[in-house]
Amino acid sequence: MSILSILEPASTATPRPTVTRQVTGNIPTTVGSDLLVPLADGRVTDYANFDHGASAPCLESVRASVEAALPSYASVHRGNGYASRITTQWYERARAEVHAFVGAREDDQVVFTRQTTDALNLLAHALPADATVIVFESEHHAALLPWPAERTVRLKAPAGQTEAVTNVADALRQAPEGPRLVVITGASNVTGEIFPIAEIAKVAKAHGARVCLDAAQLAPHRPVDIATLDVDWVALSGHKLYAPYGAGALIGRSDWLDAADPYLYGGGATHAVAGDTVVWSTGPARHEGGSPNVIGAIALASACAAISKHRDAIEQHERSLLARLRTGLAQIDKVTTYSIFAEDADRVGTVCFTVAGLTSTLVSAALSAEYGIGVRDGKFCAHPLVGHLLANSPEHGTAVRASLGLGTTREHVDRLVNAVRTLATSGPRTEYAETAHGCQPSDDPRDLQAPRIW
Repeated sequence: MSILSILEPASTATPRPTVTRQVTGNIPTTVGSDLLVPLADGRVTDYANFDHGASAPCLESVRASVEAALPSYASVHRGNGYASRITTQWYERARAEVHAFVGAREDDQVVFTRQTTDALNLLAHALPADATVIVFESEHHAALLPWPAERTVRLKAPAGQTEAVTNVADALRQAPEGPRLVVITGASNVTGEIFPIAEIAKVAKAHGARVCLDAAQLAPHRPVDIATLDVDWVALSGHKLYAPYGAGALIGRSDWLDAADPYLYGGGATHAVAGDTVVWSTGPARHEGGSPNVIGAIALASACAAISKHRDAIEQHERSLLARLRTGLAQIDKVTTYSIFAEDADRVGTVCFTVAGLTSTLVSAALSAEYGIGVRDGKFCAHPLVGHLLANSPEHGTAVRASLGLGTTREHVDRLVNAVRTLATSGPRTEYAETAHGCQPSDDPRDLQAPRIW
């Protein structure tokens, strides 16, 4: 399908272009799949979302679960009223759903957090005082920065998966005695490449170390199984898992968490308070002080259930689209794609690229304004890794990231490839200027102000 065939002239009424949505298999549907966006030439098109790696759209099934929970929403654990009792059951069933989603061991606990960043900071808070942390510089900042600097060993981005395993083994051999934690990403949020999790975990266990898996970018696209991978903790985010209601989770062993001071002091974290004496709760409640984000937990559990049910179809859908996208970009002169390991490395649906002669900001702005395509440009909260990948590309300090998912269709992929080809060959169709909000058309007729929706 050509781009022009889905574009209609602007009118006073809301345009509704006919869009053929070609998907592979029985995959869950997302809210906003019919979103229309204005173009700089006055036309509109359906939105091609290639920014799933930042935040994924909400699943329709997640929205339905939330709407079902709202009429009886109440505080949990501390009420005998009907609504409180029902909501408490949903909250704890949500915990069980997340536990099952990552294949957790029977005695692993699920602590609800705000997102992966919060989950990893919680684990950093619970580290034994003499623990050594080993982490690759290729990590997202959420996994790179929370650890005590004086006891953290940062490894350079590995050139291959075998090197990744070897470098962890070498670092562990040289690490001081005492508790040790290896932090590893599941899938790079810059290139989508999957790290050798099980192999690194095996090496870590051989040296008596524990492993924390940042599964933010992996869990929406591939199965995560704590027991099979033999990792100790998994951190993930609802907003990456098509549940953008402000909840994430840290799942794993309880001993370090139960030994640490509560993450938040307050109600829920306390077992008993008398005078100056406080007895803190153990288990998830210890670090879930205050009224928890019940709706977020329900949304996260609903997304986990939907993804588990359709896992094979989701993976087939995304592998097909990723192959189509990578093949298309590889055929365009002036386009360079980037990998940590190798071009044939297994990866989820993320591609990092640059276009010769054009800044990444200009490319992303033109894709949005001229083609209705949403991508991300910059360093993707992984500055050391992007600097490493672009070291031999002095023209570029940042890159473009296209990350696909359940809201992506084959037409979207073809539109992106054709648009990048046009930009690489002929440049943008209009003039652009740098603004406080990035790069925008100099004469932009679009109304980009968001009216209040409340």
